[in-house]
Amino acid sequence: MTAVLEATGLGKRYRRKWALADCTLQIPAGRVVGLVGPNGAGKSTLLNLAAGLLTATTGRIEVLGARPAQGPTELARVGFVAQDTPTYAALSIADHLRLGSRLNPGWDSSMAEDRIEQLDLDPAQRAGKLSGGQRAQLALTLAVAKRPELLILDEPIASLDPLARREFLQSLMEVVAEHQVSVVLSSHLVSDLERVCDHLIILVASRVRLAGDIDELLASHHLLTGRRRDLSTLPQDQQVISASHTDRQTTVLVRTEAPILDPAWTVEQISLEDLALAYMSTAGVGGHRDHNGRKTRGVVRR
Repeated sequence: MTAVLEATGLGKRYRRKWALADCTLQIPAGRVVGLVGPNGAGKSTLLNLAAGLLTATTGRIEVLGARPAQGPTELARVGFVAQDTPTYAALSIADHLRLGSRLNPGWDSSMAEDRIEQLDLDPAQRAGKLSGGQRAQLALTLAVAKRPELLILDEPIASLDPLARREFLQSLMEVVAEHQVSVVLSSHLVSDLERVCDHLIILVASRVRLAGDIDELLASHHLLTGRRRDLSTLPQDQQVISASHTDRQTTVLVRTEAPILDPAWTVEQISLEDLALAYMSTAGVGGHRDHNGRKTRGVVRR
């Protein structure tokens, strides 16, 4: 599988504090990848390293087969929209487009102007007067008009209202469909990622807890509910991700490629949001523990 981003033992330290440590992952080409994880997992640091805005303290990172931002060619191949969708408040939309054309050798003026017209934005309007959704759309326009091969989006919709989020994601999917660009989208809003992403990476404490195509991940995870039982009696091919018990009932999330044949279980499919939350809340090393503190079989793996 061709990777648009590959990191090995990647770390970034600020004085004594590690913002990212020992991160190893591969992000496949030709996908819309959702990157999720709790606060402090290292998502923004990873994406800023990929965009060339930060320099790694340890380890290695390659983007599109080269070191990030090592020259004009590499910079032109990557579009980046940061968390706060930065724009220059005193500049008009038209000023932003002119600036983009001067800074980017592959700039597509027609695309940029067409997007602004489709969004019904006034080119003379100053960015400081735009709504949050409009600023996000302007930032996306500036990123995609570079004609990048990889588009990196670091929580660009976190502060937007539901309508603005939907419009932004719709614009993003139109860009992907028309220009076949690979996308890495970081967000806490997993329900929104489910609408647009086909690949998922869960990052917890700098480490990849789960990675894969979303359809395959959802098909291989099952929520089992039944009479209370000892989880050590489960078949060996059922990897326990999380479990809870009451006096009479056990609920357990398992990962397996085999069908669930035990008639004692009620089997339910799990949503992408619940799947992500399960992996983020069971991030301990060395397996999981039941309500009595006993370790269950099955260490979370990629």
